Amino acid sequence: QVQLVESGGGLVQPGGSLRLSCAASGSTLDDYAIGWFRQAPGKEREGVAIISARDNSRFYGDSAKGRFTISKDNTKKTAYLQMNDLRPEDTAVYYCAADDSRSWFHINLNPAGWPYWGKGILVTVSS
Repeated sequence: QVQLVESGGGLVQPGGSLRLSCAASGSTLDDYAIGWFRQAPGKEREGVAIISARDNSRFYGDSAKGRFTISKDNTKKTAYLQMNDLRPEDTAVYYCAADDSRSWFHINLNPAGWPYWGKGILVTVSS
């Protein structure tokens, strides 16, 4: 069973960049699709981006398209979310999640169904 720990969050000014990392332990990431999700205060958790286990297929939510890039380095057991041109509305707790039980065809940005989660990390975009 994989354990996930996020890092790289913090305070950034509007227009700035951050790279979030999701480090895995207990297992390699070779067989896991990875998803990044976020939850702003008072809002439901939403999907940001997902990447497949092996062939780097990616899918982005509307809020992330053109600004965020998801990647995964199986040799380092780490996934990343590069976030550029950050906006105040990107302020949220960001979570990474992993799934080895569904095929890519069945995986999506819905948080339900992702079995493994990190504890989350806060990203604050403010001047």
